[in-house]
This record gives sequence, structure tokens and C-alpha cells, in this order.
Amino acid sequence: MYHLTALVTLLAVAFCFFTSINVARSRAKTGVKVPAMSGHPDFERAFRIQMNTLEWIPIFLPSLWVFAIYISDAIAAAIGAVWIIGRVVYFIGYSKEAAKRGRGFAIQAVASFALWIGALVAVLWRLVL
Repeated sequence: MYHLTALVTLLAVAFCFFTSINVARSRAKTGVKVPAMSGHPDFERAFRIQMNTLEWIPIFLPSLWVFAIYISDAIAAAIGAVWIIGRVVYFIGYSKEAAKRGRGFAIQAVASFALWIGALVAVLWRLVL
């Protein structure tokens, strides 16, 4: 069973939902009307946080699950939790100033890369055996 990986998946989805709500809140606060995608720096940062999170989800989630299936539910979930922490750090930094997004981006990118490499090696190892 993959209970821990399922929990991390649901937390990642909840974070995506949170970033969507944040964009809507930012639109209301800054007066950027739909369908505009720019107009106020605070809104633009909120929107980029959401979009960047969505851009990473298709890299993160399949890697998370393949890692969990082929290697370990607990280790996948732990690395997945690091990814979520990285996204939160990214959110906090980028919300303040675009230049402050680097640390969070690096944390989540390393976590994603670890999951992807681990998953790839495990699948290739099974194909060779």
C-alpha cells in the first residue's frame, strides 16, 4: 500500500488549490480584472507562483509515484514532503520579491530530480534483471 505517497499527493494537490485561491485573492486585492494576466506586480507574482507550481506538477507527481512503486513508499513520501516544503518556501519568497524565489525553487527542483533519477534507475534496473 502507498498510504504515505497518497497523503503527499493530496497535500501537493491542496497546495495547487491554495495557489489558485491566492491568484483569485490577488486579483480582487489589486483590481486586475479577468481575463487580464498582468497589470500589478503583486498579482503577476501570485500568478507566476501558481503557473510555476502547475509546470512542475507533471514532473513531480509521476516521479513520486514511480519512485514509491519501485523503491519505497516512505522514502518517496519523505522526498515528496521536501518538494512541498520547497514550494512553500518558493511561495513565501516570490510573494515578497521575485529575486527571493531561488531557495524554494532549488529545494523543490532537487527533490523532483531525486525522485526522477531514483525512479528511472529503479525501472531500468528491473528491465535489466
